[in-house]
Amino acid sequence: MREHLVFTLAATLGAMGDLAGHERRGSWTWPGRSAVLGLVGAALGIRRDGDFSALEALRVAVAVFESGGALRDYHTVQTVPTARARRPQSRPEALRAAGDGVNTTITLRDYRTCPLYGVALSGEGLVSIAEALRRPVFTLYLGRKACTLSAPLAPVLVQVPDAAQALAQVRVPPWWAEAAPLARVLYADLEPDERAGFSETRHDRALDRARWHFAERRYARHTVEIRPALEASP
Repeated sequence: MREHLVFTLAATLGAMGDLAGHERRGSWTWPGRSAVLGLVGAALGIRRDGDFSALEALRVAVAVFESGGALRDYHTVQTVPTARARRPQSRPEALRAAGDGVNTTITLRDYRTCPLYGVALSGEGLVSIAEALRRPVFTLYLGRKACTLSAPLAPVLVQVPDAAQALAQVRVPPWWAEAAPLARVLYADLEPDERAGFSETRHDRALDRARWHFAERRYARHTVEIRPALEASP
């Protein structure tokens, strides 16, 4: 048996960072390791440039109950040529110095509508993490600040053999309970004895959160059926 902490991630909008260029901010269909640990760190009160070493030791698994629909939003971004404003002290100062020479670019931002995920953590410090998820220090989001959570995380500690059985105890919001959500895909950190050919890769292992540097990581993709048994309290 292994102790797991399971909790729910539900939102009207979610954004799970894909590789991003200047003009496009994409979204994966499920939150990766860096996103989950970043959310846990925010709940604990760890700032982006803080010490995440204890959290990096955790094993993470994500069950996709509903990946949501794709939504694309359009933004305009203004930049100031350095020839017009060198070392400005503020954005208003830069815009005044630029005058009519501001460059305007259309950027694309992708979101997922009404996603629902279950997360299972295993490792040290799960009790304190569970308490932090109930009373987070910082406001929690499912990606960008526009993506506020639509239900309590409802953390639960369980003793089960593996993450799949742990995620069967996740508490879904009441409005999802009638729909009887069923997860058919489970993404998890590789166990030491799992074959490399059974894995996929993704850039979601944080190297430097302040500079947004991420390394490639191998993870296991399991085809399973996980049906949550409980409802989250309103």
